[in-house]
Amino acid sequence: MDFYPLKFIPILKERLWGGSKLKDVLGKPIESQLTGESWELSAVKGDVSIVSEGELEGKSLQELIDLAPESLMGESVYGRFGSEFPILIKFIDAKQDLSIQLHPNDRLAKERHDSFGKTEMWYIMDADPGAQLIVGFNRDVEKEEYMLSLKENTLLDLLNYETVAEGDTFFINTGKIHAIGAGVLLAEIQQTSDITYRVFDFNRRDKNGQLRELHTDLAVDAIGYQKKDDFKVAYEKKENEINRMVDCPYFKTNFLSLDNAMHQDLGDRDSFTILMCVSGMATITNEKGSTTLSKGETILLAASSLYVDIDTLGVELLEITI
Repeated sequence: MDFYPLKFIPILKERLWGGSKLKDVLGKPIESQLTGESWELSAVKGDVSIVSEGELEGKSLQELIDLAPESLMGESVYGRFGSEFPILIKFIDAKQDLSIQLHPNDRLAKERHDSFGKTEMWYIMDADPGAQLIVGFNRDVEKEEYMLSLKENTLLDLLNYETVAEGDTFFINTGKIHAIGAGVLLAEIQQTSDITYRVFDFNRRDKNGQLRELHTDLAVDAIGYQKKDDFKVAYEKKENEINRMVDCPYFKTNFLSLDNAMHQDLGDRDSFTILMCVSGMATITNEKGSTTLSKGETILLAASSLYVDIDTLGVELLEITI
């Protein structure tokens, strides 16, 4: 199958906390002022991405995997994950604070939900002055103290707050309590999973006037209660080089800041490659075709790609592989 650089139709999600930056900053085709997420590349059941252009236009990501799994995903990736695409790619706009939440690890997610766990990373694309994230606790906490804080409405006193700016990057491992704060626009790379344990939602009500469901009992045994300063990602930003950001069992992410063309041989890369554009514009070419990539867009290169040429006068990319 001829896997040229593949673009997909964004899957847009309204959220109670969403805003308009996905349209205003990234140019997404939205009408609502409460759009919180743009799923760029997804194989989540019920939300499977559809190719937006070229000869494969209209085909779903899952159809492509089923037609040529090793060619698209790579032999080792297919051997590990089967026909389940292991990565979910999003852009997220938080006009309001998201709920305080965490995600279970692979073992708990499999036992309880027949799902992968949810390890993720965030790259900050835009942040209002003073915008913050919640990441972890501000000290070691006992389970009993945590449960009492929920009862007494004092959980916020136990949490760690991080003021953020464009380019800041965070790695959120499973079990880490966290929340995206108001005024943050970010790129999210995560395991394919939509399992979230919501533990506090600022007592907000949805459009029907109902409090949103909390997952207190599920969360209590999934939380990491120790304070760990392991979430802020330090990485190089050398121009026209491949700068490693994250290397974990679930994905590897590099940062590319280019002001001229870059060629990469991919013949020995036994994995698909995802390119997320976080600034600028480029033309992406492999041996099967070419397309443009602009800020807020995402491209999938099949594992069978022999090379990729990135032609640009100025672009910043996140490059994701397994």
